[in-house]
Amino acid sequence: MGSRTTESLIDSFIFLVSKAVGMTVNIKDIDAYQKELRNDYIINKELSNLAGNLALNCGRFLAAANAALITTKHVDFNSHLERKAEVKLEEIPQQSSTTAEELQTNRE
Repeated sequence: MGSRTTESLIDSFIFLVSKAVGMTVNIKDIDAYQKELRNDYIINKELSNLAGNLALNCGRFLAAANAALITTKHVDFNSHLERKAEVKLEEIPQQSSTTAEELQTNRE
């Protein structure tokens, strides 16, 4: 049971990290990136130790933490960021271009 819990936490954490990194930089193949992170011995060893320490120190909160990580796996961050960008664009006032005739009348 402990190893399944650890694997679940590691998978969720790697997914969350890869999403966060993917929001800041363009990753060519996100699935290959996640697979490489999961297969890395050092990352797995350290995340396994972290998950074990969390289970020992915060065992009661582990289910809530895991539920939060699972929830973030199913959130579409890209659509939220696109909507935010659209709102920012709508906030920019439309600038009118000044024609040569308007410049001429302003000088007179």
